[in-house]
Amino acid sequence: MPGAALQQDLDKLVELIGADTAGMSIDAIASGLGGNYHRRTLQRRLALLVEQERIERIGEGRGIRYRRSSATRNSTAQVGASSQAPTGDYIGSISAEGSDVRSYVSRPLHLRRPVGYQVEFLEQYHPNHTAYLSQDLRAQLHDIGRSPMAQTPAGTFARDILNRLLIDLSWASSHLEGNTYSRLDTERLIDHGQAAEGKDAFETQMILNHKQAIEYLVLTPEQPRVNTDTFLALHAFLADGLMANPAAIGHLRRRAVAIGGSVYQPLGLPQPVADLFDIVVQTAAEITDPFEQSFFLMVHIPYLQPFEDVNKRVSRLAANIPFINHNLCPLSFIDVPQRAYVDAMLGVYELNRIELLRDVFVWAYERSCQQYVAIMPDLVPPDPFRMRHRQALGKVISAIVREGKPATADAVKAAIPSTVPPAEHERFVQLTLAEFATLRASNAVRFGIHPFEFSAWQSGNP
Repeated sequence: MPGAALQQDLDKLVELIGADTAGMSIDAIASGLGGNYHRRTLQRRLALLVEQERIERIGEGRGIRYRRSSATRNSTAQVGASSQAPTGDYIGSISAEGSDVRSYVSRPLHLRRPVGYQVEFLEQYHPNHTAYLSQDLRAQLHDIGRSPMAQTPAGTFARDILNRLLIDLSWASSHLEGNTYSRLDTERLIDHGQAAEGKDAFETQMILNHKQAIEYLVLTPEQPRVNTDTFLALHAFLADGLMANPAAIGHLRRRAVAIGGSVYQPLGLPQPVADLFDIVVQTAAEITDPFEQSFFLMVHIPYLQPFEDVNKRVSRLAANIPFINHNLCPLSFIDVPQRAYVDAMLGVYELNRIELLRDVFVWAYERSCQQYVAIMPDLVPPDPFRMRHRQALGKVISAIVREGKPATADAVKAAIPSTVPPAEHERFVQLTLAEFATLRASNAVRFGIHPFEFSAWQSGNP
């Protein structure tokens, strides 16, 4: 749908909802529109308007209603009168440059200049010479993000806090998309498979997709790198079951897309999108500083919009790849206000200015570190024996599972590779059997075992 047509639809929805000060149910809204919307499309439009803070969602379950937000009422009454940002939650402090961006994107759409993709924005960036984050700022982030696992193999810290990270990042990233699951709802869904009552299946699927994508990043034996295959895989995990066009899942887009609530129009032709995506990936891969690399991905993946949808979600998880690979504290986006994040992305889209997104990024990272530093003392120090033989351990476990053998001492002994000295065989057997005792379909992926392989093995070895 062209950007202008989408904006007209959104404006029409706001006008309809605003006519009823008590709020309207989705059925009443659909009726007022004359049945011109598919219900799922209407839900997405409403979620987008909530994200833009043009309407408010009140109530729970079947009692959910929508009404015009106070911020929208005020801005409608004062069109063009003020460039101040709408009221509401925001990050603690922003730079003067970030404040300028915020003021601009807070103007009504008709007061912002329509723009398209500016290739110069990408061409002007030279890895390890250009820096969106200053050297002093990167040094500060390294200091607060350093983990006690700094000298351990890549990914150790993320694996040790995985249970907490799955909940935090799945919830926070989904929340930035307008998902209404609470953190407690998310914990119940991830830990116990219990979907929250009154929530749309779309929201439940979004949370579960995040869980799978995070497990892919953290538990894959060969740590995911900044490359095309990783980003396509992330998109496949995150978009699963959420896109109208299944053929677009895990693939670069082949049609034009629009950005709701923005005057930015991304590139429409597929070949330039594919070519520029290659440049974005190659540029990011050459950046040596993990924080600069992370932030670059948060800027340029959404700006290019290489996928039909789910671009920002891909960028938020991709931003964690450098932190996982360097055993730095991950970025969970916990407590990031939706309004601040949306404004920051609009600044990138419409102005090619990164200052407000940089403010959000730094604030979010500091907040994440505060969360995980608190649990660091409770982390169990890594076992040197297990670390030394982690590759052999993975090979033995995956071989036994794929061959359908029972997890016995004899089976382990028969599969021990030559890299394990004979004097350490007995301890290696005990370690392997202990791993089998805790092996589940959800965590077998760290040994390269797919859930269906684990299920097949488990059914033959009850």
